[in-house]
Amino acid sequence: MPDNDFVRSYLPLLIHFLLAGALAGALVLLSWLIGYRKPTRAKMSPYECGMTPIGDARARFSVKFYMVAMLFILFDVEAVFLYPWAIILKDLKRMGQGLFGLSEMFVYIGIVLVGYWYIWKKGALDWGLTISSPQAARITRVTRSGGSSQEPEPELVGVAGKGGL
Repeated sequence: MPDNDFVRSYLPLLIHFLLAGALAGALVLLSWLIGYRKPTRAKMSPYECGMTPIGDARARFSVKFYMVAMLFILFDVEAVFLYPWAIILKDLKRMGQGLFGLSEMFVYIGIVLVGYWYIWKKGALDWGLTISSPQAARITRVTRSGGSSQEPEPELVGVAGKGGL
């Protein structure tokens, strides 16, 4: 082992970085050598945000995906605050303030749930059309037309009619 304290204290870290880099490089190289490659037009096309990369770059598009992503980050950051509270709760229990710490966390979670409820009611989490069961759609369709919900739904027939061509 070297006599220098600086080298002695950081040598394990250097060895760790070298081993991690060698392992990562070996895995990428093995994947490239052994991996199955069959390029297709779809695989070779650029991919961005789940949108088809065809057309004008200045076209308008919905920002709902980005809104949901920002809300996810917001609530994720709020969830991170639970970890320090869990550590501090041990100290609060030891000092006889455990009930206070628990009640403060319930207030915090209540505020987060109110925010979640607000964005849910505002429709920020709706991505598109809601798919419901056929029974609910039938009841909605019948009640909108003014009839009772006991009426049978007419049969859906093809273009040529019930008897075929």
